[in-house]
Parts: sequence; C-alpha cells; structure tokens
Amino acid sequence: MSDYRRVFVQGGTFFFTLVTFDRKPFLTSDLSRRILRHAWKIVQEKHPFTCDAICLLPEHLHCLWTLPENDKNYSIRCSAIKALFSKQYLQEGGKEGKRNSSRLRKGEAAVWQRRYWEHCIRDEQGFKKHFDYNPVKHNYVTNVGE
Repeated sequence: MSDYRRVFVQGGTFFFTLVTFDRKPFLTSDLSRRILRHAWKIVQEKHPFTCDAICLLPEHLHCLWTLPENDKNYSIRCSAIKALFSKQYLQEGGKEGKRNSSRLRKGEAAVWQRRYWEHCIRDEQGFKKHFDYNPVKHNYVTNVGE
C-alpha cells in the first residue's frame, strides 16, 4: 500500500487538484457547475477558507485555498465538497462510473478519484506559479494525449 504524506500548515495556502473517476469529462456541464457551486458554498460556510483561484476543466479542477489562521484541516473540506457534490449529482441524474468491489463495500460512489493532489504554497513565487498554473510551462507531469 502506498504511503501518502500530506503537509499540514495552520493558515496555510494550498494548491489542489481533484479528478473525476476514470477522468470522465462532466464537471463543466451546467448541472455539475451548479451542484459544485452549491456544495462549495455549504462547505465554505461550515469550514471557512478563502478560494484564491479555481480552474474548472471537464475532468478535473485546480484550486488555490488559504485556510484560517488557526486551521490546518483542508482534508475535511476536500472530502465534504466531493461527498456533497456526489450525492446531489447522482440524485439529479448524473452518472457514476462502474464501482469496483472496494467502492461497493465502502458505499462509495464512482464520481471522484479517491484521493487528490495537494501542494503547500511556501512563498509568493510559489503562489504566482500556481495561480498562473500551466502544466507545460512548469514541467508538471500530465496525461497528454488522453
């Protein structure tokens, strides 16, 4: 099993990438955007954070968040957004992917990839780099050709 290590910084700024299950391209549909906006607002009210930037693409999203000064728990926010989105998306007719036995056993929908990518922003240069995110310009590994 992989050993995932996350960096937690109180009041930190983080860059996230959340990806749909099997990279299904549905996030930019009217339905998905409406539901994502709603889930985002609910989570932001319950667990405040500043959204410094967001880039929504058909099969994934990138965002920059700054947490409150005394808070380092971005995981609860990512999980809640994905869960609220998935529940409402499926209730309103959205389609999920084929669930494997693990997802069935855990009662997980096949709407999002289980994990997400996060990067702690350490300085103004890092903030600017991620705010102007360009996977080719910054030599990030991407799935070109999918």
